Amino acid sequence: MKSAAKRLVPESVVVEVQEYRAYPKIERLLYLKIRTSNHLGITNPRNSRVPGNARSFVFVCFGNIMRSPMCEALMNRAAQSFPDATFRVTSAGLNAIPGSLAHPWAVAEAGKMGISLEHHRSRLLTREMADQADVIFAMDYQNQVQLLSRWGHAAKKVFMLSAYAGECYRPIEIRDPYYLGPEGTRACYQILDTCIQNLLRSLSQPSHAATCDNIQRS
Repeated sequence: MKSAAKRLVPESVVVEVQEYRAYPKIERLLYLKIRTSNHLGITNPRNSRVPGNARSFVFVCFGNIMRSPMCEALMNRAAQSFPDATFRVTSAGLNAIPGSLAHPWAVAEAGKMGISLEHHRSRLLTREMADQADVIFAMDYQNQVQLLSRWGHAAKKVFMLSAYAGECYRPIEIRDPYYLGPEGTRACYQILDTCIQNLLRSLSQPSHAATCDNIQRS
């Protein structure tokens, strides 16, 4: 019976149920609320833009060993082109083991883009970080749910980074490349680079529309 049901149910539904079950019970209702709101068009995180006067940013992912440290490094490098603005940029993990090294794939692929993550050590997101930030960027739904669940007082600061990925990138999430190998890491970093470039353009020119620069369709 179960095997027959699996054949009849679309794979996308199966994946969705699996993702739902992966959340702790206390977070499942929040996850459903977010997904339903997005599906019905009540909210659209792809259209959310940070305030033009935002200057303090925290990039958040699961463990602070792949996506968020790359964003921190990319933004610090790109911000050098905007000498008239002072940005405070950091990264953290919602489930980080403090002091962990960046993943080997992250170090290798970042190096190919002229960025060193060899000296990076993971940090766990703290209340102080959340309080001091103007903006907290999440990479995926899990990040968003955990941020809103644990740091509800900072809800208005939470944005999905994919809003800056350009029109060619349709997903809401920027998936964790932890299980995707070097090629998946490289593709992820190209998306992150585009996000950072578009973010900084929007802060210097608020009306500037996101572009598809550097996005490679998979």
